[in-house]
Amino acid sequence: MAKASVRVGRVGIEVAGHVTFKPYPKTRAGRRVVPLPPFVVKLLRAHRELVTPGPAGEVFTNEAGGPLRRTVFRAWIWRPALVRAGLLGKVVQAGPRVWRATWRDRDGNEVIEEFPNRRVARARLSRMAQAGLRFHDLRHSYATWLVSDGVPINDVARVMGHEQISTTLDRYTHAFGAGAEKVRDSFADFPLTFEADEDESGP
Repeated sequence: MAKASVRVGRVGIEVAGHVTFKPYPKTRAGRRVVPLPPFVVKLLRAHRELVTPGPAGEVFTNEAGGPLRRTVFRAWIWRPALVRAGLLGKVVQAGPRVWRATWRDRDGNEVIEEFPNRRVARARLSRMAQAGLRFHDLRHSYATWLVSDGVPINDVARVMGHEQISTTLDRYTHAFGAGAEKVRDSFADFPLTFEADEDESGP
């Protein structure tokens, strides 16, 4: 599959339920090119075969073919996806025609309700559960993954649209993990390292 990328050149803004487009991102660095992995290209091409682009060229649209509002996306797509992935509460079959949904309310208390089918249980959980992964958190996960995988920090800053590399460093280099071992390993055979003589008793 040919290499592909997406060019970020404008942004959509939702105000009072209406989506408008600005011809430029917040900063100059926001205009950028982001490389796409093959599996994303494959999924986007399949989506394009099924869904007609919106009037402004939108790839993802609502049922009427217009811009997809953030509030609708969160309620009908994002949170139900979290439920199906097991990242927002839990739905299990408790018996014949009995599905049990479990979630946390705003006070942190566990709530358990039973429903006649899984679809209804998931819908209720999606509406009622508090907290959960935000869609914007995917951006942070993406950057952290790139840093942890050894992608040069200036390249990470570029695809994230950061004007200053320091922004990328401050936000994402906390995910060190295996990187600490790489630092240690780099000095394992360093010519200036030495081992103290076990027979030496003095300095």
